[in-house]
Amino acid sequence: MSPRRDDPTVVPTEHTGPPRRRVGSVVLVLTGDGKGKSSSAFGVVLRAVARGWPVAVVQFVKSGRWRVGEEKVCRDRLGVDWFAIGEGFTWESEDLSEDEAAARAAWRHAAALIAAGEHRLVVLDEVTYPMNWGWIDTDEVVAAIAGRPPTVNVVCTGRDAPAPLVEVADTVSEVRKVKHAYDTGVHAMKGIDY
Repeated sequence: MSPRRDDPTVVPTEHTGPPRRRVGSVVLVLTGDGKGKSSSAFGVVLRAVARGWPVAVVQFVKSGRWRVGEEKVCRDRLGVDWFAIGEGFTWESEDLSEDEAAARAAWRHAAALIAAGEHRLVVLDEVTYPMNWGWIDTDEVVAAIAGRPPTVNVVCTGRDAPAPLVEVADTVSEVRKVKHAYDTGVHAMKGIDY
């Protein structure tokens, strides 16, 4: 049980950082080699929807064929604008040029969503991969995020977030893998992994 504010034995601590202020929006980057980056982003989606915000999700790797659990709930029940534009995992691809073209199309769509300012939250799920592969220009992504309308919040997910993306972010969390069932041969599981 936490202490009450009027408890005389509680000594208030002084805030030592910069003065607190309100802002119109923030940028979050969820990166690292651990499981939970997209899951964390979708937790933010739930919070935003609960506040009545219009939300859009653009998936850069997963294709529309996946129909992941979070897409089903967010699109069908919560009214989230969901765009699974990727071509799937690159190691399963028969033509990487198609994957690259899909990533470029996903970025054009994401950039237009951000610039339009109609969504209070735009999630760029797994955007770091096409950035790192050179399929979409990191400087262009960072410029679009930095120049976004003042009330558009952006969440970016994926491993190895490029330094310029980390720099433009307000909050960066690194999810570190300690252990993963997949490493022992366990298949990805519906309801847990997708």
